[in-house]
Amino acid sequence: MTEFTSDSIGCPIADRLHLIRANIPPEVKLVAVSKYTTTDAVRAAYAAGIRNFGESRVQDSKIKQTELADLADITWHMIGSLQSNKARQAIAQFDWIHSIDRLSLAEQCDRLIQELGKSPKLLLQVKLAEDPNKSGWTEAELLADLPELKKLQNLNIVGLMSILPLGLSEAQAYEVFESVGKLAAKLRSLGWNNIQELSMGMSADYAIAVKAGATMIRVGSQIFGVAPIHNDREK
Repeated sequence: MTEFTSDSIGCPIADRLHLIRANIPPEVKLVAVSKYTTTDAVRAAYAAGIRNFGESRVQDSKIKQTELADLADITWHMIGSLQSNKARQAIAQFDWIHSIDRLSLAEQCDRLIQELGKSPKLLLQVKLAEDPNKSGWTEAELLADLPELKKLQNLNIVGLMSILPLGLSEAQAYEVFESVGKLAAKLRSLGWNNIQELSMGMSADYAIAVKAGATMIRVGSQIFGVAPIHNDREK
């Protein structure tokens, strides 16, 4: 894998994207996490061929999406924690929502999708390593909720999403990512054949995620530079 250095982080966005693409198979979808950056930076990434962009705050992203409305073929991904009071806006604004992390939110989205007539692709957020700072289903919780999820006929569930706890070794990270893939395979064996996407891996660990079977990675700082400390949870 090509190493990123302080020089590479300071180079143009197109060059950083070239480094990332050199390290991932072409079939892996690269979502450029644009939540902390400017519309000019998004345009630079777009000019370099990126079409998938990830945002984590519904209200902030609406401004950005409006300013970039001339780029008609952008695909917008909601990757942050989704609060119930923002679900309607998220469904209206985003093509993908990665963070369906509980049954009550899935049920709410099912009602809203029917009402709005817009059906984004949805990922179920799972938490397969202990982490008090992350939300998501454990494997046991998700398996227990499958009968209720199956009743939600308006949801276009296409995969799983996971975020690693901080402080794991590479071997531990690989093990967690691999467990997400195994859970997806178990779900397919139970008839959930649309569970094909694995959204896992960010700037610090995407190479490990790809080795473990990620179909989609979410990369921000390696494209746009180091982000400020920020709370992604909307009020």
